[in-house]
Amino acid sequence: MRMGANQAGAVRELPPPIVRTALVFYAVLLAAALLWARLADRPLGWASAEAAQRGVDLAVDLGSGALVGLGFVLASGAWTRATRSGERLARALAAALGPLAPRECLILALASGVAEEAFFRGAMQPQLGLLATSALFALAHFVPRRDLLPWAAFSLVAGLALGLLFDATGNLVAPVVAHALVNGVNLRLLTRDAA
Repeated sequence: MRMGANQAGAVRELPPPIVRTALVFYAVLLAAALLWARLADRPLGWASAEAAQRGVDLAVDLGSGALVGLGFVLASGAWTRATRSGERLARALAAALGPLAPRECLILALASGVAEEAFFRGAMQPQLGLLATSALFALAHFVPRRDLLPWAAFSLVAGLALGLLFDATGNLVAPVVAHALVNGVNLRLLTRDAA
């Protein structure tokens, strides 16, 4: 556990290095998404100008994001319990993450959900399309280790679902909710025994 002192001299716990590094990475990714949208002269959070005019239907967008996210949480849990590749992937990810507190899982889930969806769905998908963006999303999750290869395959399927949510709702609310839910629950499940 790393400790730091604030100006009053009180000791406070610093988040683990993986959390700090991830937050810097996601801040850079979000800045890249904002820059991409600005250079493309389009609003970041919308699939089209028509979608921006329609706005957000909070109940539909939150609900559809939560349903898709829950579906992926249940599917990944079943895959982990039913297959060796799922079990090996879970063990490898847990070892790479180390112990994380529930608060740290929540912070990482929100940061990854917002930044990755802003970049891949908000900035990239309107210009490259659903299939190319989903393939690049999977490639971003590719790690050349046998036990981590299924993560890229899972990410391809998730990228397609998140992209379809973005196209269907016309905004980033549903994909961000789904992505953050999947990451939040799975991060906690992966790291709860190590914490």
